[in-house]
Amino acid sequence: MHHVQEMLRTHPVQSQADEASLIACIEACFDCAQTCTTCADACLSEPHVGELVECIRLNLDCADVCEATGRLLSRQTQANWTLLQRQLQVCAVACQVCGDICEQHADMHEHCRVCAESCRRCEMACNRLLQAIPVAVA
Repeated sequence: MHHVQEMLRTHPVQSQADEASLIACIEACFDCAQTCTTCADACLSEPHVGELVECIRLNLDCADVCEATGRLLSRQTQANWTLLQRQLQVCAVACQVCGDICEQHADMHEHCRVCAESCRRCEMACNRLLQAIPVAVA
């Protein structure tokens, strides 16, 4: 059992969202944040770093958005699903944009390929959780 799952199961407040979708999204957000941070750092070490400035910026933006999203989703006490819904939408867009730019560099930089995959997984996880939010909650 992963710690995210264990923490949510032991929390006195149970989420109104689908548990599996929530867990997958939290894990994808934190994984993507780490991957984007590492990709930005790897880009900084490339010989033609000037060509990667936009990629680095989007990596760092995506990492920050994913980190914040994962943290917000981890809080179950009096969750405001209107706020969380908007945050998930922003996270999905950040992952889409970052994934797009990393895919442009994937043939030349393996770290960008890995990052693009992580962004796509997180984008899908955010969209799945958005669909799993009960209408009455959203």
